[in-house]
Amino acid sequence: MIAVWYERQGPADEVLQMGELPDPHPGPGEVRVRVRYSGVNPGDTKKRRGWLGSTMPFPRVIPHSDGSGIVDQVGPRVDPSRVGQRVWVYGAQSYRPYGTAAQYVVVPDHQAIELPTEVDDLTGACLGIPGITAHRAVFGDGPVAGSTVLVHGALGAVGSLAAQLAHLAGAHVIATVRRIDDLSQLTGPSLTRAVAVNQPDPAQAIRAHAPDGVDRIVEVAFSDNVDLDAAVAKNNSVIAAYATRVDRPDFPFWSMLFNNITIRLLGSDDFPPAAKHQAAIDLTSAARDGDLVIPLSPLLPLEQTAVAHDRVDTNNRHRTILAIPG
Repeated sequence: MIAVWYERQGPADEVLQMGELPDPHPGPGEVRVRVRYSGVNPGDTKKRRGWLGSTMPFPRVIPHSDGSGIVDQVGPRVDPSRVGQRVWVYGAQSYRPYGTAAQYVVVPDHQAIELPTEVDDLTGACLGIPGITAHRAVFGDGPVAGSTVLVHGALGAVGSLAAQLAHLAGAHVIATVRRIDDLSQLTGPSLTRAVAVNQPDPAQAIRAHAPDGVDRIVEVAFSDNVDLDAAVAKNNSVIAAYATRVDRPDFPFWSMLFNNITIRLLGSDDFPPAAKHQAAIDLTSAARDGDLVIPLSPLLPLEQTAVAHDRVDTNNRHRTILAIPG
């Protein structure tokens, strides 16, 4: 099969290789997917460059955990009728060496989710890490119907999906962007209650939409926003954070303690299996019903994987997808 891989960590244009590798075959409980599109995420580029001192978990890594395609082989203990199904996959390179930047990928059966006819393959390739992270951020502490959910970074891959999922679930969504100029780029449910965090008093602007405070906060920059979060959180609210700019952030302990605030930290590789399963069901259903809008960057061919990695590191507002050759 044709694939892209790396055998050492470093800059994308220095370590990524493209060529022929042996075709993989599914083992017990696994399926093989003929990949059509491979989704690239920040976690993929971080693994490749050795972010935070991470090392090579395997001698050779085919990157990317997200993708879409068609099941063309099944292993023992898998229903043979799955052959020919259109699917989206998640976690392909989570604790495994070979991801979706290849013509074929093997994943556990439950990580290949059937795509309804209403959902195109490009959308399927976008649902994995951002969608499951967004779902966990919104629903990890229970239903949100009737509650107020503050979503920071609503133009990003995770934030955009979190705002949409929370709105679909009946929450009152308040969305933030970094700059006032970014407000014009918001679409959908984020439009009606939107705040730029660089305005003079963002807490007052958020309180204008939620005078009693917010129940849940989806956080993309914990170190930057934690004082703002503390200023607008209700008693017993939750801050669900999936990223931070500063590795060891400070936060206002006593004011957050007196408000009984829960800080939930989200590492997508290790969400509970049941949470991933429910996220996959809900994301597929929302996509089938036409309720998800996912902005895409121009499609790139597999041979431009290094370009795709650099694009992801400089702009996370639009999903970066690779087309896999037939």
